[in-house]
Amino acid sequence: MKKILKPAFTITIVLMLLCGVIYPLLMTGISQVAFNKKANGSMVEFDGKQAGSQLIGQDFKDSRFFRGRVSAVNYNTYTEKDKASYQGVSSGSQNLAPSNKALQERVQKGIAEFLASHPGVKKEDIPTDLLTSSASGLDPDISPESAKLQIPAVAKATGISEEKLQKIVDNNTEGKSLGIFGEKRVNVLMVNLEVAKLLKDSGKL
Repeated sequence: MKKILKPAFTITIVLMLLCGVIYPLLMTGISQVAFNKKANGSMVEFDGKQAGSQLIGQDFKDSRFFRGRVSAVNYNTYTEKDKASYQGVSSGSQNLAPSNKALQERVQKGIAEFLASHPGVKKEDIPTDLLTSSASGLDPDISPESAKLQIPAVAKATGISEEKLQKIVDNNTEGKSLGIFGEKRVNVLMVNLEVAKLLKDSGKL
Protein backbone atom coordinates (compact mmCIF):
# COMPACT_ATOMS: atom_id res chain seq x y z
CA MET A 1 0.00 0.00 0.00
CA LYS A 2 2.85 2.38 0.88
CA LYS A 3 4.46 1.73 -2.50
CA ILE A 4 1.23 2.90 -4.17
CA LEU A 5 0.32 5.83 -1.90
CA LYS A 6 3.78 7.38 -1.58
CA PRO A 7 4.36 8.15 -5.30
CA ALA A 8 0.71 9.21 -5.72
CA PHE A 9 1.00 11.60 -2.77
CA THR A 10 4.34 12.92 -4.04
CA ILE A 11 3.00 13.55 -7.54
CA THR A 12 -0.07 15.30 -6.08
CA ILE A 13 2.07 17.64 -3.98
CA VAL A 14 4.44 18.36 -6.87
CA LEU A 15 1.57 19.14 -9.27
CA MET A 16 -0.14 21.33 -6.68
CA LEU A 17 3.04 23.35 -6.25
CA LEU A 18 3.69 23.57 -10.00
CA CYS A 19 0.14 24.34 -11.14
CA GLY A 20 -1.21 26.10 -8.07
CA VAL A 21 1.77 28.18 -6.95
CA ILE A 22 4.77 28.33 -9.29
CA TYR A 23 2.90 28.65 -12.61
CA PRO A 24 0.44 31.36 -11.43
CA LEU A 25 3.26 33.35 -9.82
CA LEU A 26 5.37 33.03 -12.97
CA MET A 27 2.52 34.17 -15.25
CA THR A 28 1.63 37.02 -12.90
CA GLY A 29 5.26 38.14 -12.82
CA ILE A 30 5.61 38.04 -16.60
CA SER A 31 2.34 39.93 -17.12
CA GLN A 32 3.29 42.61 -14.59
CA VAL A 33 6.64 43.19 -16.27
CA ALA A 34 5.71 42.80 -19.95
CA PHE A 35 2.06 43.92 -19.94
CA ASN A 36 1.71 45.93 -16.74
CA LYS A 37 -1.08 48.26 -17.85
CA LYS A 38 -3.18 45.54 -19.48
CA ALA A 39 -2.63 43.13 -16.60
CA ASN A 40 -4.01 45.73 -14.21
CA GLY A 41 -7.19 46.43 -16.15
CA SER A 42 -5.98 49.11 -18.59
CA MET A 43 -6.73 51.77 -15.99
CA VAL A 44 -6.29 55.42 -16.91
CA GLU A 45 -5.78 58.41 -14.61
CA PHE A 46 -6.88 62.01 -14.66
CA ASP A 47 -5.54 64.65 -12.31
CA GLY A 48 -3.76 62.00 -10.23
CA LYS A 49 -6.84 59.80 -9.74
CA GLN A 50 -8.12 56.73 -11.53
CA ALA A 51 -10.81 57.77 -13.98
CA GLY A 52 -11.74 54.33 -15.28
CA SER A 53 -10.66 51.58 -17.61
CA GLN A 54 -10.16 51.85 -21.35
CA LEU A 55 -12.02 48.55 -21.61
CA ILE A 56 -15.21 49.51 -19.74
CA GLY A 57 -17.69 52.14 -20.86
CA GLN A 58 -19.22 54.81 -18.63
CA ASP A 59 -22.50 56.71 -18.64
CA PHE A 60 -21.65 60.35 -19.39
CA LYS A 61 -24.58 62.70 -18.70
CA ASP A 62 -22.75 66.05 -18.68
CA SER A 63 -23.45 67.93 -21.93
CA ARG A 64 -19.77 68.95 -22.09
CA PHE A 65 -18.75 65.37 -22.83
CA PHE A 66 -19.37 62.81 -25.53
CA ARG A 67 -21.91 60.15 -24.71
CA GLY A 68 -21.39 56.43 -25.23
CA ARG A 69 -23.71 53.55 -26.03
CA VAL A 70 -26.83 52.54 -24.19
CA SER A 71 -26.13 49.85 -21.57
CA ALA A 72 -28.64 47.21 -20.50
CA VAL A 73 -26.71 46.82 -17.22
CA ASN A 74 -25.90 50.53 -16.79
CA TYR A 75 -22.22 49.70 -17.28
CA ASN A 76 -22.40 47.55 -14.14
CA THR A 77 -23.01 50.50 -11.81
CA TYR A 78 -25.75 50.99 -9.27
CA THR A 79 -27.13 53.60 -6.91
CA GLU A 80 -27.64 53.39 -3.17
CA LYS A 81 -31.29 52.67 -3.92
CA ASP A 82 -30.27 49.59 -5.93
CA LYS A 83 -27.72 48.41 -3.38
CA ALA A 84 -30.06 46.04 -1.52
CA SER A 85 -30.83 44.07 -4.68
CA TYR A 86 -27.36 44.27 -6.27
CA GLN A 87 -26.23 40.81 -7.31
CA GLY A 88 -22.58 41.46 -8.15
CA VAL A 89 -20.68 41.99 -11.38
CA SER A 90 -22.86 41.62 -14.43
CA SER A 91 -22.74 42.16 -18.15
CA GLY A 92 -25.00 41.40 -21.07
CA SER A 93 -27.84 42.73 -23.16
CA GLN A 94 -31.61 42.43 -22.91
CA ASN A 95 -31.74 40.43 -26.18
CA LEU A 96 -34.91 42.21 -27.27
CA ALA A 97 -36.17 41.59 -30.81
CA PRO A 98 -36.77 44.59 -33.12
CA SER A 99 -40.51 43.92 -32.74
CA ASN A 100 -40.34 44.15 -28.93
CA LYS A 101 -42.42 47.07 -27.64
CA ALA A 102 -40.01 47.81 -24.77
CA LEU A 103 -37.10 48.16 -27.21
CA GLN A 104 -39.12 50.36 -29.55
CA GLU A 105 -40.12 52.64 -26.69
CA ARG A 106 -36.54 52.83 -25.41
CA VAL A 107 -35.18 53.70 -28.87
CA GLN A 108 -37.86 56.35 -29.43
CA LYS A 109 -37.05 57.88 -26.05
CA GLY A 110 -33.35 57.84 -26.92
CA ILE A 111 -34.02 59.54 -30.24
CA ALA A 112 -36.10 62.27 -28.57
CA GLU A 113 -33.45 62.93 -25.93
CA PHE A 114 -30.63 63.03 -28.46
CA LEU A 115 -32.49 65.41 -30.79
CA ALA A 116 -33.31 67.69 -27.86
CA SER A 117 -29.65 67.96 -26.83
CA HIS A 118 -28.27 68.10 -30.37
CA PRO A 119 -30.19 70.77 -32.31
CA GLY A 120 -29.88 70.54 -36.06
CA VAL A 121 -29.44 66.77 -36.11
CA LYS A 122 -32.05 64.83 -38.03
CA LYS A 123 -33.60 61.65 -36.69
CA GLU A 124 -32.36 59.59 -39.63
CA ASP A 125 -28.78 60.79 -39.11
CA ILE A 126 -28.41 59.24 -35.64
CA PRO A 127 -26.16 56.14 -35.92
CA THR A 128 -27.60 52.89 -34.61
CA ASP A 129 -24.86 52.38 -32.03
CA LEU A 130 -26.01 55.48 -30.10
CA LEU A 131 -29.48 53.98 -29.68
CA THR A 132 -28.74 50.30 -29.07
CA SER A 133 -26.77 48.47 -26.43
CA SER A 134 -23.82 46.17 -27.10
CA ALA A 135 -23.86 42.44 -26.33
CA SER A 136 -21.85 42.99 -23.15
CA GLY A 137 -23.43 46.26 -22.04
CA LEU A 138 -19.89 47.42 -21.22
CA ASP A 139 -18.67 48.58 -24.64
CA PRO A 140 -16.37 51.63 -24.25
CA ASP A 141 -16.41 52.53 -27.95
CA ILE A 142 -18.68 54.25 -30.45
CA SER A 143 -18.34 54.63 -34.21
CA PRO A 144 -16.46 57.62 -35.65
CA GLU A 145 -19.78 58.76 -37.15
CA SER A 146 -21.39 58.82 -33.70
CA ALA A 147 -18.52 60.88 -32.30
CA LYS A 148 -18.53 63.32 -35.21
CA LEU A 149 -22.27 63.90 -34.85
CA GLN A 150 -21.78 65.03 -31.25
CA ILE A 151 -18.99 67.51 -31.94
CA PRO A 152 -21.17 70.63 -32.54
CA ALA A 153 -23.09 70.14 -29.26
CA VAL A 154 -19.90 69.48 -27.25
CA ALA A 155 -18.23 72.51 -28.86
CA LYS A 156 -21.17 74.71 -27.85
CA ALA A 157 -21.19 73.38 -24.27
CA THR A 158 -17.43 73.64 -23.75
CA GLY A 159 -16.31 76.53 -25.92
CA ILE A 160 -13.72 74.23 -27.51
CA SER A 161 -13.55 74.62 -31.28
CA GLU A 162 -14.98 71.91 -33.49
CA GLU A 163 -11.58 71.57 -35.13
CA LYS A 164 -9.90 70.73 -31.81
CA LEU A 165 -12.64 68.28 -30.92
CA GLN A 166 -12.36 66.56 -34.28
CA LYS A 167 -8.62 66.23 -33.75
CA ILE A 168 -9.25 64.65 -30.32
CA VAL A 169 -11.68 62.19 -31.89
CA ASP A 170 -9.19 61.35 -34.64
CA ASN A 171 -6.41 60.79 -32.08
CA ASN A 172 -8.58 58.28 -30.22
CA THR A 173 -9.92 56.42 -33.24
CA GLU A 174 -8.70 52.86 -33.62
CA GLY A 175 -8.72 51.02 -36.93
CA LYS A 176 -9.97 47.53 -37.62
CA SER A 177 -8.27 44.81 -35.59
CA LEU A 178 -5.38 43.42 -37.65
CA GLY A 179 -6.69 45.62 -40.43
CA ILE A 180 -9.62 43.32 -41.28
CA PHE A 181 -11.70 42.50 -38.19
CA GLY A 182 -14.47 44.71 -36.83
CA GLU A 183 -14.95 48.38 -37.59
CA LYS A 184 -13.22 51.65 -36.75
CA ARG A 185 -14.04 52.76 -33.22
CA VAL A 186 -13.62 55.71 -30.87
CA ASN A 187 -12.91 55.24 -27.17
CA VAL A 188 -15.36 57.56 -25.40
CA LEU A 189 -13.49 57.71 -22.09
CA MET A 190 -10.19 58.67 -23.71
CA VAL A 191 -11.89 61.37 -25.78
CA ASN A 192 -13.65 62.79 -22.72
CA LEU A 193 -10.45 62.81 -20.68
CA GLU A 194 -8.80 64.99 -23.33
CA VAL A 195 -11.83 67.27 -23.29
CA ALA A 196 -11.65 67.40 -19.48
CA LYS A 197 -7.96 68.32 -19.65
CA LEU A 198 -8.68 71.26 -21.95
CA LEU A 199 -11.49 72.39 -19.66
CA LYS A 200 -9.23 72.11 -16.61
CA ASP A 201 -6.43 74.03 -18.30
CA SER A 202 -8.89 76.81 -19.15
CA GLY A 203 -10.33 76.88 -15.61
CA LYS A 204 -13.76 75.60 -16.71
CA LEU A 205 -13.60 72.31 -14.81
